[in-house]
Amino acid sequence: MTFQVYDTTLRDGAQREGVSYSVVDKLAVARLLDEFGVGFIEGGWPGAVPKDTEFFRRARTDLDLNHAVLVAFGATRRAGLGVDNDPQVHGLLAAETPVVTLVAKADLRHVQRALRTTAEENLAMIHDTVTYLVAEGRRVFVDGEHFFDGYRDDPTYTSSVVEAALAAGAERFVLCDTNGGMLPSQVTAVIADLTARLGVAPEQLGIHGQDDTACAVANTIAAVEAGVRHVQGTANGYGERPGNADLFAVVANLQLKLGLPVLPAGCLERMVRVSRGIADIANIAPDDHQAYVGAAAFAHKAGLHASAIKVDPLFYNHVDPQAVGNHMRILVTEMAGRASIELKSRELGLALADHPEALNRVTKRVKDLEAAGWSFEAADASFELLVRSELPDGAPARPFTLESYRILVEHREDNAVVSEATVKIRIGGERMIATAEGNGPVNALDEALRVGLARHYPELRDFELADYKVRILEGSHGTGAVTRVLVETADGAGRDWTTVGVHPNVVEASWGALVDALTYGLDRART
Repeated sequence: MTFQVYDTTLRDGAQREGVSYSVVDKLAVARLLDEFGVGFIEGGWPGAVPKDTEFFRRARTDLDLNHAVLVAFGATRRAGLGVDNDPQVHGLLAAETPVVTLVAKADLRHVQRALRTTAEENLAMIHDTVTYLVAEGRRVFVDGEHFFDGYRDDPTYTSSVVEAALAAGAERFVLCDTNGGMLPSQVTAVIADLTARLGVAPEQLGIHGQDDTACAVANTIAAVEAGVRHVQGTANGYGERPGNADLFAVVANLQLKLGLPVLPAGCLERMVRVSRGIADIANIAPDDHQAYVGAAAFAHKAGLHASAIKVDPLFYNHVDPQAVGNHMRILVTEMAGRASIELKSRELGLALADHPEALNRVTKRVKDLEAAGWSFEAADASFELLVRSELPDGAPARPFTLESYRILVEHREDNAVVSEATVKIRIGGERMIATAEGNGPVNALDEALRVGLARHYPELRDFELADYKVRILEGSHGTGAVTRVLVETADGAGRDWTTVGVHPNVVEASWGALVDALTYGLDRART
């Protein structure tokens, strides 16, 4: 049977705390998922959720999918109600999707205490609804809610639920770890026992894992290794409580580790871009440490790693980062040796390896500065300026020299607090004095500096202070606290860069980071 990759970001993933997709958002996410190459996109619960009903209506005209088919999700008919008379079942048909997924109770305790019906009626509800939808020309999947808990409590009844669904014409029965409490070995054992008990092929089964034991991805892989050929998950693992199986990690593991070509050719390389695109739509900051797609997934800090990577990048990368659209990064910290500095410089396009003396000087400077509280790990622009200052071509000339700056903070009668900065600088032989107000000392200083430079450097109008982070570092050897500032700057071309400044005074630390930011940005704008 064909391997099926089934995404439920728009339904199960939307249950994550803080996520609320609009219809336009859902359409945009669906396009990204289709670009990633999933086979099925579960769009929501039409007839029960008005937003989902509208999504399916819009999807008929607004979505042009190349790889995926849309799936409508809903429940079996209600107890005691004929399938012909159940409005939610008719809502599934009205969605006009080629595939329908039904959720059915697979735990007898839930049947009797939550649905408040009998074991026999639950089986009839499954049979009637599946038969009805198949007769209407729909492909049907059945999600067995609380399957694993039910199987542990009463394997005979839970097996009968699987049997009823498949006998009625369901294409796959999905084993749902609804409470997320399973471990991989337990998943493997249950699948082996179930298939032997019923005489069904594991290919007729699917797996849906929640991450309450942090095993959702591992449980999914274990199910596939046991023969299952239908996997469900969500983008970035979004979902209720700790979330669902991260579909990106699942797919990458299947394709790169088990050699199963579960996506169309060329789609896996889009994974990082799709992951971050969906995070943007969900308004959730990407997890830098997420497997495969995180910014730190292939980042190396230890000098020992860097030395080996110089010989072969795969010595410390479990796969080629480009296989999933990511890239390797070398971090420059106090742990860095010559190899780390050399590799990081090469990453920035600087041939430091051709200048061994300069490499020695840069390595020493980095270690000395890091010991004093500096951090170049997230400040590539400042690191590049440092390296270039040791190379024969030299660092870019500073766009100005400072004579002095002064900042005043005024608490006004109306309780407004305004900062005013005055900078005195020299550009070439010209002396400039500029003053500006801001909502804080650093903002005022940044604004005043821009005013003073604007006539000579019109490129500055495209620069924006995108982020500002301050960390207070404990002093060492009896000294006072040290302040480290990271400044992120962006330009109109969608590029950004980060610089660092360190000083006991937060304003002076900010000044150092701002000067680096403007120096780096102006040099890049003119090259």
